[in-house]
Amino acid sequence: MDLGGTALAFYGLGVTALATSLVKLKQRLELSKAKHRSLAGHARMSRRIAAAVPFYEYGPDQFFCSDDAPADVVARRRDGFARLAALYETRYPKSIASTAAVADSISDVQFTEAYRVPYQYSRYVREHLRVGTFVQSSEGVTVTDLDGNRFYDLTGSYGVNLLGTDFYKGAMRRGLEQAHDVGLVLGPYHPVIADNVRRLKKISGLDEVSFHMSGTEAVMQAVRLARYHTRRSHLVRFCGAYHGWWGDVQPGVGNPVPAHETYTLNDMSEQALHVLRTRRDIACVLVNPLQALHPNGSAPADTSLVDGGRWANFDKAAYTAWLKELRAVCTERNIVLIFDEVFLGFRLALGGAQEYFGVKADLVTYGKTVGGGFPIGVICGRRDLMKRFRDDRPADICLARGTFNSHPAVMCAMDEFLRHIEKPEVVALYRDLDGLWNGRADALNARFEAEGVPVRVANLSTVWLVYYTCPSRYNWMLQYYMRAEGLALSWIGTGRLIFTLNYTDEDFAAVSDRFVAAAKAMQADGWWWCDPASTDKTVKRRILKEMIAQRLSALRDHR
Repeated sequence: MDLGGTALAFYGLGVTALATSLVKLKQRLELSKAKHRSLAGHARMSRRIAAAVPFYEYGPDQFFCSDDAPADVVARRRDGFARLAALYETRYPKSIASTAAVADSISDVQFTEAYRVPYQYSRYVREHLRVGTFVQSSEGVTVTDLDGNRFYDLTGSYGVNLLGTDFYKGAMRRGLEQAHDVGLVLGPYHPVIADNVRRLKKISGLDEVSFHMSGTEAVMQAVRLARYHTRRSHLVRFCGAYHGWWGDVQPGVGNPVPAHETYTLNDMSEQALHVLRTRRDIACVLVNPLQALHPNGSAPADTSLVDGGRWANFDKAAYTAWLKELRAVCTERNIVLIFDEVFLGFRLALGGAQEYFGVKADLVTYGKTVGGGFPIGVICGRRDLMKRFRDDRPADICLARGTFNSHPAVMCAMDEFLRHIEKPEVVALYRDLDGLWNGRADALNARFEAEGVPVRVANLSTVWLVYYTCPSRYNWMLQYYMRAEGLALSWIGTGRLIFTLNYTDEDFAAVSDRFVAAAKAMQADGWWWCDPASTDKTVKRRILKEMIAQRLSALRDHR
């Protein structure tokens, strides 16, 4: 080749490389536009910032006046806190002592205790306002602690408790009795599994079923199957959504290793749909319908409640329209649409989110309540997507194993659950479910407004979120007043309340009375005082300044 030809060849290679780079840059920009603007939407950035957040805490003086409250308000807060702490010590001594006895040995207890409130306040609260983690018994819609105190249960056992604890106690007992003859024989199936599969296929409208031991495992296998059959690498999750604790679906804070084959996109976004239409490496899209309550927001917890900025609103029509658009794009691009109904399955409707929103998924994962009180994960899916081997490539398989998958006791308790929800009295619970629970939320909000307290609730059926109408740095204190009024909350506090379907009007009236009493007591103790010039933005700016000052101080000390 002469010199001119060589130059021309290099020129052509350069043009090709430039064109390829421009295409990649364009895709990169489109992907960036499809992400939510919050830190939760940018996994790598959120991890870096989280690693740089310095630790600092408030002592006994600043604890009560971190918002520069006047002296009389600070005095009310001190007195209120002291009364509350004395009440806890008097009313819950056995529960508190038992929790303290195991705290050094159970890492979960250490974590929940440390992150029950914003970290600046955590140590002082743990020392003076201790919470028990033990329950002695349950009955109806209540639980009883080690000291004999009865609480209305608003935890919902993280979503497992849909029908009331009495039902699950019976299902677990009868399940064990039914599985007794088979006992611990794993591998062969208990005969009851055939009925379970038949009912799950009917409920999901899909062809095949596989069983796992947790919702996390079910989602992991659903994603693996999607990658296997599409021969593509990436999954799409939406900002704020929770799909278990495994790495690919938790690419940001909380995962020590970054996820490289995950796209976190903006929920309910045209830019996200554009990415799905144009990229060739997307195997599946994960949808957790719970996000309809707070699109692009992480699961709320009082540990991050540093102002009044928490918000939620469920717009069924808008979310339904979005899911239908998403379904159409996934069909067009041969992307597997996975509904993660581990949490909401059987809570919105007997047919789950597919029935509730009128949208068909390719794979659906269930968990929690469908196990009848025992650990469970389930995948229902299209026949072509559930297959774990290729007929023409015998060594090309998609493994999914678990020692306790299809455990006889779990299958028998599941049978109890699936038979129970077919009963007319249970089917009746789903009639106008939205109307009932939306009406209860509206009534409670009306009471809050009439009492002049800055508390409101938003709901997606029986799943509720508490939010606040004032920019207080102490909104998280409400959880302690609610516990004092006999309302049992999960460790995340007021971030999520989960009711069971068996709550009667009388039960809910009692909860409402206690909820309002807790809010009024907190207001009387001065925690909702705020400077008239204060806003959520100014509160966050002040906290940011504290963090920067602490970081600079640490750097100076290091030098």
